[in-house]
Amino acid sequence: MFPRLLVFLVALLIQSSFLLEISSALKEGKTCIADRNCDAGLHCETCIANSSFRPRCSRTQPINPISKAKGLPFNKYSWLTTHNSFARLGEVSRTGSVILAPTNQQDSITSQLNNGVRGFMLDMYDFLNDVWLCHSFDGMCFNFTAFQPAINILREFQVFLEKNTEEVVTIIIEDYVKSPQGLTKVFDAAGLRKFMFPVARMPKNGGDWPRLDDMVRQNQRMLVFTSDLRKEATEGIAYQWNYMVENQYGNGGLKAGACPNRPQSKPMSDKSKSLVLVNHFPDAADVIVACRQNSASLLESIKTCYQAAGQRWPNFIAVDFYKRSDGGGAPQAVDIANGNLMCGCDNFASCKADGKCGQ
Repeated sequence: MFPRLLVFLVALLIQSSFLLEISSALKEGKTCIADRNCDAGLHCETCIANSSFRPRCSRTQPINPISKAKGLPFNKYSWLTTHNSFARLGEVSRTGSVILAPTNQQDSITSQLNNGVRGFMLDMYDFLNDVWLCHSFDGMCFNFTAFQPAINILREFQVFLEKNTEEVVTIIIEDYVKSPQGLTKVFDAAGLRKFMFPVARMPKNGGDWPRLDDMVRQNQRMLVFTSDLRKEATEGIAYQWNYMVENQYGNGGLKAGACPNRPQSKPMSDKSKSLVLVNHFPDAADVIVACRQNSASLLESIKTCYQAAGQRWPNFIAVDFYKRSDGGGAPQAVDIANGNLMCGCDNFASCKADGKCGQ
């Protein structure tokens, strides 16, 4: 009788200890049951792809770099970036059709902004006499690949920038819009023109960008890049690869120890482009596998690309399902980049206001 009672008491003690732990704000890596158990900037999830069946608190937010320094050139910061930011899991097309296109994120643009995402990859197409966000093929949008009119998403940026007057956002457009002044019209209709950073101020010779606090002071807080070379001359929207180098996207960018440039980009080592974009996502997005891809291999990828880019840390780190990881994930990768950019250490939390790495 006594041994059975002892076992029961020990089990009760363990259970009580576990319940006590999950009732408080838990730190990264701690066992949890629901998001509400985790500390701010964390959520509760299981990374089955890494053979981890224990739900743990993992990060959803990087440290906001402007909390450490506001007066550095824009190219001295790193920003969490979402690939196909608009392609939300479970979304239904605004056409009323079922979406058959792949999805790449779990939450809305507003939620991403609130979690510290500052770089957004958007695919824009002519569709139904308007500009739509589509995840499509052959340069054409269809009911089953169309998510919603671009203006809906752009208005979310407008609301955010109006409320958060010190934040800077970057939009990178995979551009299939052929209608005359199509991008200009939709950005104007969304009320974003007043925030757009002018192409004339963008360095083309590898020099530093204007300081972040100057961009904020002049309210030029939205950078917009297009994949269409002609738009820089016709609409004043920057051609992406005039200003940044970018590694290969998809499976070609996931090879360990390699960081090749995508065909449209100059070599990663070309320092005439001041910005560095690192992609780390597969050809076919997978919400289950993303937690593994956004963990150790992502950290290795940014370090490999640092060397390939002539010892330059990425300014944009682009992933699928940015909230998924087995711990620090994409937010940690961004913190490592910012820590090295600002004070030369991996632990961004240790960076001091004087640019030195503390303890």
